Amino acid sequence: MTVRSAGILLYRRGASSGLEVWIAHMGGPFWAHKDAHAWSIPKGEYLEDEDPLVAALREFAEEIGTAAPAVDYLMLGAFRQPSGKIITVFAAEADFAPEEIVSNTFALEWPKGSGTITSFPEIDDAVWTTEPLARTKLVKGQLPVLDALIRHLQEGRGSIVPGI
Repeated sequence: MTVRSAGILLYRRGASSGLEVWIAHMGGPFWAHKDAHAWSIPKGEYLEDEDPLVAALREFAEEIGTAAPAVDYLMLGAFRQPSGKIITVFAAEADFAPEEIVSNTFALEWPKGSGTITSFPEIDDAVWTTEPLARTKLVKGQLPVLDALIRHLQEGRGSIVPGI
């Protein structure tokens, strides 16, 4: 059975900075001191019978602690990750600025083998970053998402999904 996730890639275009995207640093001990290829779009798993946009909006709110902007979303596509997981990604242009990042948490035995269960945030930071810098920060399997966004912006293609 294929694991499916849905996520949202927000973007904005600045006069001086060019294209920027909203990405999140993954939480937990494995990612704690990593920056290169340790970031992701806000996303999460969903069930086969669930609407991917509904799931993406839910997961964004859970991981960022603030609802996704109430705008129209473009379906960028479905992207197979090296793990085999498929991420359905929606994009929207929005100038998003939450007061703080408050992610949901997950439980993990840490240190491994210690018998101690510790709670960690799924996301421990999120920022706007330029598209070139995002390429060094995002996990490699999500780089095709940036490529799809660039293609869409250059070609003006894609169907818009009505906003929330």
